[in-house]
Formats: sequence, structure tokens, C-alpha cells
Amino acid sequence: MAKRPPAKPDLIAAIATAPGRGGVGVVRVSGADIAPLAAAILGHLPPPRHATFTRFLDHEGGVLDEGIALVFSAPHSFTGEHVLELQGHGGPVVLNLILQRCIALGARLAEPGEFSRRAFLNGKLDLAQAEAVADLIDAASTEAARSAVRSLTGAFSARIAELVEALTRLRMLVEATLDFPEEEIDFLRDADAFGRLDAIDASLKAVRAQAKQGVLLREGLTAVLIGQPNVGKSSLLNQLAGYEAAIVTEIAGTTRDTVREAIQIEGVPLHIIDTAGLRDTDDPVEKLGIARTWAAVEKADVALLLVDATHGIDARETAILQRLPKAARLTIHNKIDITFDAPRVVGDEVWLSAKTGAGIELLRKKLLQSAGWQAAGEGAFMARARHLDALCRAAVHLAAARKTAMQLELFAEELRLAQAALSEITGAFTADDLLGEIFSKFCIGK
Repeated sequence: MAKRPPAKPDLIAAIATAPGRGGVGVVRVSGADIAPLAAAILGHLPPPRHATFTRFLDHEGGVLDEGIALVFSAPHSFTGEHVLELQGHGGPVVLNLILQRCIALGARLAEPGEFSRRAFLNGKLDLAQAEAVADLIDAASTEAARSAVRSLTGAFSARIAELVEALTRLRMLVEATLDFPEEEIDFLRDADAFGRLDAIDASLKAVRAQAKQGVLLREGLTAVLIGQPNVGKSSLLNQLAGYEAAIVTEIAGTTRDTVREAIQIEGVPLHIIDTAGLRDTDDPVEKLGIARTWAAVEKADVALLLVDATHGIDARETAILQRLPKAARLTIHNKIDITFDAPRVVGDEVWLSAKTGAGIELLRKKLLQSAGWQAAGEGAFMARARHLDALCRAAVHLAAARKTAMQLELFAEELRLAQAALSEITGAFTADDLLGEIFSKFCIGK
């Protein structure tokens, strides 16, 4: 991995453990020279990579705390710089005292994600791995954590590196033929250049599929429940959530505002939004709720239109369907406990009972299917929207390369653009303003 210019050599410090009380708390310091700071706060400089039980001292030599000191010498540390970790008792007051002592000794408070950013800038992590650090911390399910670990250990980056290397070899082949215009096409055919392009295309398609699974694990799926009043939207929300998240009554218009609930289906986060019933009304409060319903629909990944199975889809449901955006949608026929229908799925329609729970599992599976989730998610990478965008742009450039194969200058340029798009994922070619945006969302101390 190509190294970027070295990070700033100034000392940074932060509490690296979560806020609140705990048995152990860690203050981390990183920079070009930690020896003076370590000697002042510890009274000596511990040997590198040895856990040393010691006291943490204030400016008068008084004891702030006692615990373990660890020194990691550059470049053998997380950031690639000299790092000092002070592991003391996990009370917020004592940790802040130790942090303030480090700042008094010349360190400054680290910015969010600055330790990870320095690790990236010093070539210890590529950008996809650095992002995986934050994703692992934020993982809301076992599956998400496993995918984040795969990205952190370089599985995603390795696949991108393979694609970039294959594109580099193909580009070298194409550009080498530009000096021999009379023989270039025959030369490319003999070297199976177009077969190589097919192989790159197939590999890119597989990586995109795995990345889409990772984006689902990270960002989840937003589903909005819509329909006429009293069709069972709140009851369905409660069934999916597993507890009484919404008030359920027989009075039409009980739900006046959107009610949000987060659950998991096979490790995939599902953000469910219960909404006000859609009907003509003179009630100004209910009108506001209905307006919010349509606003939620516009932003949702999938709209769930609930229909009373006792009368089926009538003119009012048809009007709602016509107004829905062209995003994924499912029609839910509720109250089969009254009609005695069997739970089933036919196309994009599901028959269930929000009262008894019959058919709820079918709905869960259908939701995952509509989102493109594949049960065998073990190969998923913890990916982000920017990764999918880069992969999509690379695919577009490969498609353009195929169309311009007989014009080698254009062919070579499209291959270069595809390679540049893929390199953005690992940070080989990334604008500094994008780096600032990415790392600003990290925790302080990471």
C-alpha cells in the first residue's frame, strides 16, 4: 500500500474508553516524541511493549492514579507513531485528571478519528480498514461485527487490490499496443485482452454483490407502514418489534404522528415507521400526521401498504398505490384471523394476522428478499454508500471501455478511470476534504 505524506508530528491525547464508569479506563497519547511526557507523568520511560505497573503523577509529584503503562515505539504501533497508553481506573474524574496532565505536558486533545486518520496517513491501515474500525465499534448485530472484522483484517481491501492489479495489467497491455497502430487489434486479441476484461467485469460484479450486503448490515432497511385508519398498522409494528411499541385502539385516527422502532431480522437492522392513517379529514392535527406519512414514504426503502383482508383492495387503496413512489412496495393483507385465509406470500403480496402473529415470519423473509439480502451473508464486507458509488462508477467505465474497444485511446482512458474509482475505496486516490468528512464521524480516542 502506498504511503501518504507523514502525519503531523505533534502529540495528541484522548480518553480511548467509553464515557462513564468502568473497571479500567485508557488514556492514549500519540506523536513524534512521547519520552518527555512519559518521563514526567510516570517518573521514567518504560521499555517498549512491556506492561509496566506504575503510578501516574501530577506536576508536584503527587499520585493521580496507578495502573499499567504501555509504550509502543514507531512504527510498531496503531498510528505508526510513538504511542503511550495509560491504563488506570475507569472513573471519569480520574481519567480526565490524567488527560489534563497530558495536555499540560504539551499534548493537545485529539480530534474525532484522529488516531485512525494518522494510522491511515502513516500506511498502517488503508481507508476501507480505517472505516471498518468505526463500523466495528458501531456494529449493532453479530453479523455486522463479523463483516466489520472482515473489512478490518483486509478482506475487502484485498478484493479491491486484485481488481486494481488486473486493471493495471490490462492497461499496460493496451497502452503498449498504442505504439504499433497497424497491429494493435490483432495483438490485443492474441493476448486475450477482451477475455481479461470479461474476467474483471465478473469479479467486480461479485464484489458489488458482497458490498451491497455489507451496506445493508451497516445502514439497515427503512420500512414505512401506510394504509387507511384501523387496518392494523400499529398492531403490525408491535408484532415486528415484539412488544407494545405503539398504542392500539379501535378508534380511527389513534396514530397522529410517525412512530419509529428499530429491530433486527437475521442481523439486518430494520427501521420501521408507523404512520397516521391515510384518509380525508378536517382535523388539523391529523392532517399534519398524514403529511408526515407521505414525507416518510418518500424517504423509505420499502413501503408496506396494509389492507383489511375482509374487503381487499378498494378504490382508496388503489389511490394510495398510484401515489406511491416507484421504490419497493409490499401489499399486506391483514386480519386473516377473521377471513380464515392461510398465511401466504404471492409476488409482492403477503397475507397475515397482526393480531395473532400468523404470517409474520413470512413478512420478515419477504422484507429481506425485497432489500436484496442473501441469507449466506458470511462473505459480506462492511461497506458504505461511498464504496458502492465507487464500485458503480468502475462498472460504468468498464461498460464504456467495452464499447470503445476498437478505439484504443478511449479504451485505455476508460480503464484508467475504472482503476481510479476503485482506488478511492482504499484511499490510494482520495481528496483531503473527503478524508476530513470520513474521520470526523469517528469516536474521539479512535
